[in-house]
Amino acid sequence: MESPDKAAPRRGAYQIGNVRARLLDEALDILEHEGLQALNLRDLAARAGITAGSLYHHFDGKGALLAELAAAGFEELRRRVERAGGEAAEGGRVRAWALAYFGFAQDRPALYGLMFDPAIAHAPQVSAARALALQTIQVFVEGSPVLSRASTPADKIALAVWAAAHGAASLTLSGAGGPELMDDVILGLEGLFLRR
Repeated sequence: MESPDKAAPRRGAYQIGNVRARLLDEALDILEHEGLQALNLRDLAARAGITAGSLYHHFDGKGALLAELAAAGFEELRRRVERAGGEAAEGGRVRAWALAYFGFAQDRPALYGLMFDPAIAHAPQVSAARALALQTIQVFVEGSPVLSRASTPADKIALAVWAAAHGAASLTLSGAGGPELMDDVILGLEGLFLRR
């Protein structure tokens, strides 16, 4: 027998048009508070106030649901990076977006982990959302004064900076680095580029 906490739908009016969004919200809540292993489609349907069979009108299965969550995570990350870069002082955009990236990973560790899960990384919506996030980062790299001193193309620099930010975030989430790690990585990258 299911526990009342898991099976009880959240408060709010049930409307046909918002079922998909409600399923995604509930799935994200489970992911963030209980972990990926706790994400069960039958329990998810019950929490959203629909039958288990109805869930398949919105998602083909768990993989499709997880791919949608990951794509939404990349979109949230892209918006954070874009906002941080837009608010940063001239010459500070790459640093601002790197810190925004790092902050996203710290704020949403379960979602961040899902976004890079190899099982769904090649889903079309995940690939497209990831490419848009990288494109946003590339725009900031192209506008950076660092680029004028570099002979490497902007897309390669953006990829290198993304990899450094991803590595720092992953190390910190695994307990191998502290919150200051991203600042140290940024200082190292700036030193590398400024010595060119």
